Amino acid sequence: MSIQNVTKLFWGIEAVSRCSFNINGGTVTGIIGPNGAGKSTLFNLIGGQYIPDYGDILIGEKYVTGFTANQVAQRGLFRTFQVAHEYPRMTLIDNLKIAPINQKGESLLYNLFSSKKIKEEEIIYEKKALEVLKILELDHLKNEQAGFLSGGQKKLLEFGRILMSEPKIVLLDEISAGINRTLMQKLITIIKTINKEKNVTFCVIEHDMDLIKELCNTVIVMTQGSVLAKGTFEEIVKNKEVQEAYLGLEGQ
Repeated sequence: MSIQNVTKLFWGIEAVSRCSFNINGGTVTGIIGPNGAGKSTLFNLIGGQYIPDYGDILIGEKYVTGFTANQVAQRGLFRTFQVAHEYPRMTLIDNLKIAPINQKGESLLYNLFSSKKIKEEEIIYEKKALEVLKILELDHLKNEQAGFLSGGQKKLLEFGRILMSEPKIVLLDEISAGINRTLMQKLITIIKTINKEKNVTFCVIEHDMDLIKELCNTVIVMTQGSVLAKGTFEEIVKNKEVQEAYLGLEGQ
């Protein structure tokens, strides 16, 4: 994935300013920075929630600048949000079953003439949903309504919805927020496994430096809407500009 001079203005103020970086396939990249650095706005631009005022976004060699969230998802990119989104009155398994894009049941023609194929696909998705719930260790709650889950469990469920769509790139926005350390360690293990076994690329916005250190191959530091530094966790921690701008170590 390539971000090229991406800029987003709100009322004339640059929330993201000429932001550029590349993320190699099959890696886990962390994005850190103080509040207001433009991290979540950047995710909204990549994920299709916002349209850049300037610059380009590429997935592989294909431009996706200005694409909608659905169009970006068609190219294998999915994201989570700081607050998990679920269908509270639906069961966990049904939340997962409806997640995959381009289902045959969405087509009027299939509904009219190929109901058998729709039922066959539903069986496949139910089996896959059970597998995902087992990975997340939520299978014992498969028939419970999602609205009764804890905040941490809802984040696991949202992550499971992404897994149902066979993602190539996943953007994770502050996954540790509202999650206890036990659930967090479980999610870290799942991310590492999927990254290794399925070569899924992850990009993570996070304030928890222990998580960034454990999970990420590369760390990007943002400040004032731009990239300040990029490197390994060890390189970033030793970077004086980062210490002054983000870690609050100026003068030490």
